[in-house]
Amino acid sequence: MNNYIPRILTKRTDGGKDSKVFAYFLIEWKPFFSICLLNFGMDSLRRNYHSHAFNAITWWLKGEVVEETVKFSCHEDGCDPIYFQKTFKPSLTPKFTRRNKMHKVIPQKPNWAISFRGPWLNEWDEFDPDTNKTTTLTYGRKVVK
Repeated sequence: MNNYIPRILTKRTDGGKDSKVFAYFLIEWKPFFSICLLNFGMDSLRRNYHSHAFNAITWWLKGEVVEETVKFSCHEDGCDPIYFQKTFKPSLTPKFTRRNKMHKVIPQKPNWAISFRGPWLNEWDEFDPDTNKTTTLTYGRKVVK
């Protein structure tokens, strides 16, 4: 896929072929920006945490989600994950997600959001809490390292 060609008025899963989050893109032009409506169904919970290739500003329009963030406390023997939760409901205040924030979204009710995304970097990360391992991904969810 050529990431330099804008896609207009498309629907697809957001987060890879196994994702159950649906995105309705007004426009997706990865080098510049994207605007999409997101639908997180009740069955859209992922086991792994992820960062993004982009920064995003999101407004929750309907429903409720819990964002669970993982940060790492590092010491001489390695790093331990520490988890934080925050609930989001419809609001006039947007949620800002930095591209390096390692998180996952846990739907509490079926919901909708509108998201404005910035330009994509070539890589982002996914953290598996079962193995305590982080994987770096690139376009097409291909493993880099």
